[in-house]
Amino acid sequence: MAVCPDLKSMGYKTPAKGIGALAAVRIDIRWHPGLSVYASEPFLRAVADEYGWIGGVNSEGVLRCILPYTIIRKAHIRLARFRVETVPLDRELEIYEEKTFLDDAMNLLRSLGAAIVIPASTNTLFRTYPDGATAAPYGSHIIDLSNSEDILWKNIHPKHRNVIRNAEKKGVEIRSGLAYADIAFDLIQATFKRSRLRFMNRASFLRMVQGLGERVEVFIASHAGEIQGCAVLPFSAYCAYYAYGGTASGPLTGAMNLLQWRSICHFLGLGVGRYDFCGARLDPEKGSKQAGLTMYKERFGAPLHRGFIWKYPLRTVPSIIYSWAVCANRGGDIVDQERRRMAKES
Repeated sequence: MAVCPDLKSMGYKTPAKGIGALAAVRIDIRWHPGLSVYASEPFLRAVADEYGWIGGVNSEGVLRCILPYTIIRKAHIRLARFRVETVPLDRELEIYEEKTFLDDAMNLLRSLGAAIVIPASTNTLFRTYPDGATAAPYGSHIIDLSNSEDILWKNIHPKHRNVIRNAEKKGVEIRSGLAYADIAFDLIQATFKRSRLRFMNRASFLRMVQGLGERVEVFIASHAGEIQGCAVLPFSAYCAYYAYGGTASGPLTGAMNLLQWRSICHFLGLGVGRYDFCGARLDPEKGSKQAGLTMYKERFGAPLHRGFIWKYPLRTVPSIIYSWAVCANRGGDIVDQERRRMAKES
């Protein structure tokens, strides 16, 4: 099986032990809108049995970064999951600083009784990973919203601009509000089913949306009274995340393009810094569904950002049980699937 290149082969140098290392400690949650909404306590509380922040502290006792985590219980196994990547506080971390922090964070989670760190949510893209992790390269398409609306529009591919204009001419309407959460759930669930994928249940979805409160927008596109598609986007000043989207079985061409464009403009007007399409496989096979999704996102003028997704066994037996169950139920988790794809291509 092909594996991710190790950090040394990628040109990163690990310093002598102790030099530049960051220790992982539990810290109080002190969220503000300049941080990812996925680091906020209302969100963490809505999606997990246990949650908190891990802080990275240097040898001088200075807090250099934070890493929000959640722990859920499945069949008596405590699963840890990260909802956003390592967040630097004053300046960007060196790769080796972040790596030493993640190494120690694994020790901390083990002391909290977690059995395994499962792959993070798709909005989470790490620059590195701890020793002993099973990792795979991954990416995400992100639009910089520091540009003007005119520049953002010019960055969109001409074909996208054409279908957006046509959708407007045909009378596609875009509306937003938490009142559309139930409609959005039905559309997203149906979209997942068409792709033979599982989605969370209605109660979990609504609990998440209600936990985010004013920090989430639910958009729907309709035409002639028929719902065409939807998008659910958690946000803060830091970033808006296209977390979930759904469409009718035969949506009007351009309806979702218009919905995306109006969403981008909405968050631009709120002063949000970035618009993240949340997850992209690297170098998908030509003609595949993933290749089509990649082209769709790229045509909104969203450059690809590269990083890693990974998982980590904290306790041997529960980790084996988790891996067996996930493999039996859905052919492995996203890390397994990406590594298998890499091995096949190589």
